[in-house]
Amino acid sequence: MLGIAGSVIQVRSAFLFEIGEELTVRIEQDGSVSDATARVRAHLGPDDSRITELEISDRSRPRQVANR
Repeated sequence: MLGIAGSVIQVRSAFLFEIGEELTVRIEQDGSVSDATARVRAHLGPDDSRITELEISDRSRPRQVANR
């Protein structure tokens, strides 16, 4: 994950998903984890450093990550 602003997350990814496609994702942030639905919003940047924007919805409550 490169950044998060409101319900939009920017991630570095290969060009594997189509714009508008919905995915189930797990978000780990600050020692907590939550599950969410993400819709691919855009692919930005040059091919060798592609950034994908995901719009998050239906995010579960964060829960603590168990020690690994």
